[in-house]
Amino acid sequence: MAKVAPELQYSDEHEWVAREAGNVVSIGISAVATDALGDIVYVDLPEVGSAVTAGETCGEVESTKSVSDLYAPVTGEVVEINDDVVSDPALINSDPYGAGWLFKVAAESEGPLLSAQDYASKNGGEL
Repeated sequence: MAKVAPELQYSDEHEWVAREAGNVVSIGISAVATDALGDIVYVDLPEVGSAVTAGETCGEVESTKSVSDLYAPVTGEVVEINDDVVSDPALINSDPYGAGWLFKVAAESEGPLLSAQDYASKNGGEL
């Protein structure tokens, strides 16, 4: 069973949100999603300075099994992307809640987010 990090919030589309300083949040995809996707081989992230809108697509993740859209869990401006996952997408599989983070947003608002407990119950993960 895939691990769900208890300190994070999650979207229905399997992105996680971690609060940072001020209104900045880090965003990644959950271990539940990485398990379902299989080996991730390519990631397309939004550009720094671009606007993302909660619930709308902002990139994609390609695995050996499929291509999946990446959805923004918050609305705001992208302030940083993780160049390490662009050059080595396998980091998303090996450390989805750490080195495998995807991008950071100066959030203006957030979409509907689930607690770790609710996400785990809904998606078969374990805390």
